[in-house]
Amino acid sequence: MTAKKARVDRAGAGAVAEPRGAAYLTLMASILPADPTLDEIRAALAPLIAASAAFDGFGDAALADAAARAGVDPDVARLAFPGGPRDMVDAWFADIDMAMEARWPAEKLGALKIRQRITTLVETRIDLLAPGRESLRRALALLALPINAPHAAKLGWRAADHMWRLAGDTATDYNHYSKRAILGAVYGSTMAVFLNDESEDFADTRAFLARRIDQVMRFESWKHRRAARTVERPSLARFVGRLRYPGR
Repeated sequence: MTAKKARVDRAGAGAVAEPRGAAYLTLMASILPADPTLDEIRAALAPLIAASAAFDGFGDAALADAAARAGVDPDVARLAFPGGPRDMVDAWFADIDMAMEARWPAEKLGALKIRQRITTLVETRIDLLAPGRESLRRALALLALPINAPHAAKLGWRAADHMWRLAGDTATDYNHYSKRAILGAVYGSTMAVFLNDESEDFADTRAFLARRIDQVMRFESWKHRRAARTVERPSLARFVGRLRYPGR
């Protein structure tokens, strides 16, 4: 097996923009090259594992089923997920990130106002996760275990960071961190509502999200007004942020 590498398969990227149906899962099982890397196996198996996890949870049974469907040796499949169930959830959420990005390329998202961009991205995640709500429930239960708390925080931050980056955020001061912390809280609470929402097209979840986004925008407006009245001082957070975005 060749060394690990990250590769985005263009055909797969287009497919992940669609709802997670049987056709998508069949495609994911067929896009592996003849000599796949562990990263490629991990990416291909992630949505297949998630589909099985609704019945079996994130574990050996779901992994074995996904490997069989993709034609991957079970022992090799386990190597792609050295952290076990936690890595399976991680890979599935990464797949959702990629699907969200594929559905909203920069030129398309850039036509919206900032509030609409964030709302649209969160709602897109709702649409992508809708067919797998039971899998999501099992994933969040796994991440709620005390031993997985640091990893759960990492995944929440990653989702918020990805959304803000897609939305065009390049803040380098404390706003970089506060925006992600706030959006992470909004996203987490929205997912809690979503899991138990039986309204048509998840109308209650979308209404809840709209209210939370409105609160965030009011807070952001207050921060801007406050910053305009404050004398700028040297900031460690800004310095660290500039390391993240060189040249700004």
